[in-house]
Amino acid sequence: MAAGNGSRFGGDIPKQFQMLNGRPVLMHCIEALRTATPGAGIILVLSQIHRDLWLDLCREHHFKTPTSVTGGATRWESVRNALVTLPEPDAGDIVTVHDGARPLVSPRLVHDVVSACRDHSGAIPAIAVTDSIREVNADGSSTTLDRSRLRAVQTPQAFRAVQLMEAYRLPYRDTFTDDASVMTAAGFTDIVLTNGDPSNIKITRPLDIAIAELYMRGI
Repeated sequence: MAAGNGSRFGGDIPKQFQMLNGRPVLMHCIEALRTATPGAGIILVLSQIHRDLWLDLCREHHFKTPTSVTGGATRWESVRNALVTLPEPDAGDIVTVHDGARPLVSPRLVHDVVSACRDHSGAIPAIAVTDSIREVNADGSSTTLDRSRLRAVQTPQAFRAVQLMEAYRLPYRDTFTDDASVMTAAGFTDIVLTNGDPSNIKITRPLDIAIAELYMRGI
């Protein structure tokens, strides 16, 4: 998933195309998935307005791009655009959906979600929340939440392909914030959490580039 405009990052170039350790963030994401699941196919979802930028970067860095499709106005539409290009899946097929701004995903994390998905409808990596969290109420007051019961969700999220493709036939809803929420709305609630990785950060702001480079250097 690399069709976002990265508005929180700022500037004219979205975060997935920013340089990280000499190459665009997105290339690190793709290489990580190729390393973790060398026998799997990859579909890259890009914004039409950034397609030429990506192809120029691929030529500059001698990088072979995966098959790509054009994204939509929402994340839900972008995922759906990729899913409709897939052939009719077999019962055991699994689809993983990964953010194009998470360049440090490890093979272990990918293997864990795929393995867990073989016995469930889906699996998503998550990490414990360490900050204190408060929920803002309608009247402006706030309530403390029990952080021991909260988890921060990461990607890739893995799902049974047959069920995911069925779930994405539902009409769009504002509550579809990730693929797990789409699956749940379709009645596929057997989704388990696997261990995420604190280093599997999402590049959101310029400082995250510096943090990612520190992780890559093992600091």
